[in-house]
Amino acid sequence: MTDRPVIELRGIEKSFGPVQVLHHVDFAAYRGEVTALVGDNGAGKSTLVKCIGGTHPVDGGEIVFEGNPVQIRNPREAADLGIEIVYQDLALCDNLDIVQNMFLGRERRRGLVLDEYAMEELAGKTLAGLSVRTLKSVRQLVSSLSGGQRQTVAIAKAVLWNSKVVILDEPTAALGVAQTQQVLELVRTLADKGLAVVLISHNMNDVFAVSDRIAALYLGRMAAQVRTADVTYAQVVELITAGRSGNGVER
Repeated sequence: MTDRPVIELRGIEKSFGPVQVLHHVDFAAYRGEVTALVGDNGAGKSTLVKCIGGTHPVDGGEIVFEGNPVQIRNPREAADLGIEIVYQDLALCDNLDIVQNMFLGRERRRGLVLDEYAMEELAGKTLAGLSVRTLKSVRQLVSSLSGGQRQTVAIAKAVLWNSKVVILDEPTAALGVAQTQQVLELVRTLADKGLAVVLISHNMNDVFAVSDRIAALYLGRMAAQVRTADVTYAQVVELITAGRSGNGVER
């Protein structure tokens, strides 16, 4: 872990027409840590993430990456910096196998021919490096995988490209207890490998199980960003529902 954030947002503003969604939002994610981004529906979580990922250009404020001010005008620029986002729908193709999904749009070639061996080997190494042992073969069709396995493949796809920041949008939604535990262990593994992980979740049990910091959005404003060890479940719920805590939690 380091005192300097990998990515830091300073005073971010975002509006859609007359509706201002983000109001002077500060946010930071650190190497080797899981930062949970929490907030009620409509708090601005998705908009904030899409600003980080380049889908929505910011209207004001500054984005600092590894200590340097940057502009992220599209998803390609975000990916070039090392920012990968795993959205809730996972964006996997059921009719393709694991290797084909992991390299979709970034296929490796040897001349004019796809280098299937190199892609298969790298996919296997990436999954093994994340301690994923529940898959029978990297040539399984994604349509044959369980919900937890699909989430695992989507996460492995995100870290395949030397990522520095990985953002996970509700990765345990609709998963059973065992699959949820499997995904949370993978989330923790990503941070332990030195990535800055941002976990978006409504599940406070998941948040307290794996996060190092919690950032709470309320009506487009950052109510607080605190160390998980310094707050209680009840205080975080107050931040989400009222934008403040009666027990003195500060930004």
